[in-house]
Amino acid sequence: MITTTFFMTSVNMFGAGCLVEAVNAMKGDGYKRALIVTDHVLNEIGIVAKVQSLLSDVDIESTVYDGTNPNPTTVNVEEGLDILRQHNSDCVISLGGGSPHDCAKAIVLVAANGGDIRDYVGIGRSSKPHLPLISVNTTAGTASEMSRFCVITDTESHIKMAIADKKITPVLSVNDPELMVGMPKGLTAATGMDAMTHAVEAYVSVAANPITDACALKAISMISHSLRQAVADGNNIEARENMAYAQFLAGMAFNSALLGYVHAMSHQLGGTYDLPHGVCNAVLLPHVQEFNAKAVSGRLKDIAAAMGVDVSAMNDQQGAAACIAEIRKLLKDIGIPSGLAELNVKLEDLPELATNALKDICCLTNPTQATHEEIVSIFKAAM
Repeated sequence: MITTTFFMTSVNMFGAGCLVEAVNAMKGDGYKRALIVTDHVLNEIGIVAKVQSLLSDVDIESTVYDGTNPNPTTVNVEEGLDILRQHNSDCVISLGGGSPHDCAKAIVLVAANGGDIRDYVGIGRSSKPHLPLISVNTTAGTASEMSRFCVITDTESHIKMAIADKKITPVLSVNDPELMVGMPKGLTAATGMDAMTHAVEAYVSVAANPITDACALKAISMISHSLRQAVADGNNIEARENMAYAQFLAGMAFNSALLGYVHAMSHQLGGTYDLPHGVCNAVLLPHVQEFNAKAVSGRLKDIAAAMGVDVSAMNDQQGAAACIAEIRKLLKDIGIPSGLAELNVKLEDLPELATNALKDICCLTNPTQATHEEIVSIFKAAM
């Protein structure tokens, strides 16, 4: 019998205003000096200052690293690590979406274990526990605030390095929809489709289990119901909260069931062209599932049903086709680019992108394995 391991963050807070409760919990845990890892935008619009004020109210000092790139890099990790050491921080707060969360995870990993972040690419390569990491989410998509994964771009090779390690799982995740209100339409759409991709890939993964299946299908249902609303009206607090729960459920699914070719291929696009991860996932998702359909048509039919399609009179193949059509309809409704050519991806780069994609750990759990030629063909279809 195969052993199933389910990974989760220790404590997770949801709901409007829960950021205040999270800061009070940090005080209760005895933290004194926090490093906030974030980006320039959140600093400029005052979100960082709000968090620092709340920390100050409970006598927690804070310093800020706001240099995180949209695709966090090895340089970002080194810069944040320097600030951590200078201020002798006893905890780290990642504030933002997946980029600051991933950067912070890499910082605490190297701070505890030494060496270079490149030493930890793969699964479970660290040996020592890290400083407490508290992840405060401002987007609804990556689920990095609760997962054991981080992805860092190597500035020398331009390859996105995937790291999976239970020791980098945050001790506390915070999903306060008040921090997500007003998020731009494009970012809402991209992060929402990142969550959808997590749920779909986890559901068709060879490592799926009953727990991850339940999480994935509920996430798919909630995203299908709320993402259009969140994109159309950024101030819709109910849609924002629903998306916060949905992306977290998707994270619960892929944190244990892992992912597939969409992410393996998307990582290469992000590393080579510095493209938004969620947009790359969204464009690739229907094309990869067309490739997967021969192996998991029944599972794709389940996804169609979760998206609200009446599949009662369909066989598995018809259900799979309906799933892919419904994904494409959602992409169109929320304004996702129509193809990779629109993102200035070059045909001549596809063979190298495919070579690197096949080295990505996300390939391991795709429901069917592809040749190099087939990965190139999927890229071409997505152009």
